[in-house]
Amino acid sequence: MRSVEPSVFELLAEPNRRRILDLLREGERAAGELHEHLPLAQPTVSKHLKLLREAGLVSVRQEAQRRVYRLRAAPLAEIDEWLAPYRAHWRSRLDALETHLDST
Repeated sequence: MRSVEPSVFELLAEPNRRRILDLLREGERAAGELHEHLPLAQPTVSKHLKLLREAGLVSVRQEAQRRVYRLRAAPLAEIDEWLAPYRAHWRSRLDALETHLDST
């Protein structure tokens, strides 16, 4: 039986993976450095990094004995596209609230 790859939404549902992406948003980090910022065992961090790498959310390069990870934001476009109508919905609601408050 062939396994189905998780979607970006499924991957980001896990808080530790979101934390990894938050850390990488600040810049490249070695796997060990990521581990220092997470309340997880090193093998668990490695599993999360593998899933993120397979989904294309991070890239990795070897630097001597270290693996250095970098954020790849392009796959997050799927989430951005999904959120667009919700942003528009809230923008119109906030505009209506602002109009109401200005008139009172």
